[in-house]
Amino acid sequence: MTVWIKICGMTTPEAVEASLNAHVDAIGFVFAESIRQVTPEKAAKLAEPARGHVLCTAVTRHPTQEAIDEIMAVFRPDLLQTDAEDLPGLRIPPQVQLLPVFRRWHGDDYALPPKLLFEGLASGTGMPCDWVGARHIARKSQLILAGGLNATNVAAAIAEVRPFGIDVSSGVEERPGIKSQAEIARFVSAARAHDPRLAKEIL
Repeated sequence: MTVWIKICGMTTPEAVEASLNAHVDAIGFVFAESIRQVTPEKAAKLAEPARGHVLCTAVTRHPTQEAIDEIMAVFRPDLLQTDAEDLPGLRIPPQVQLLPVFRRWHGDDYALPPKLLFEGLASGTGMPCDWVGARHIARKSQLILAGGLNATNVAAAIAEVRPFGIDVSSGVEERPGIKSQAEIARFVSAARAHDPRLAKEIL
């Protein structure tokens, strides 16, 4: 089965189009403080052509319930990504899938959800996370690897960690906050090239 791929930090129609052309599984819209932050209204407009084709993801970090309510009402995400510690205090509609974020490996005895995103301490900075810890977690949960990935290192990351999926943001940008259509295509091709049977022609 091919690796699950999410392109995060959508800010332009061109980024959404390139992600759809690359046949990714999910795209992310950032509502936390970031150079990639968008309003729920802008995210909803950008996501229109992607509905029904990919999972449209709301990406938050330590959100208030008020912020969550607005995102749910206006953007209507398929998937909510936020730090695992945030979830117990939030009311989230049952139809929305959850993607809890973990930032450290706490050892093999730590209870893990069935699916999670693993990245470094700071999101969207281009800094790699702990691949060794990620590999341990990937043996027990469907782990989506994020942090510092790009077209140059993604195949090595997949081989090392054996994740269920991968997530990229700054690694496919032409400048901070603006995605490169060519880099999105290169990243997805590189991610799939570790198994030639899974490679897709997207250029």
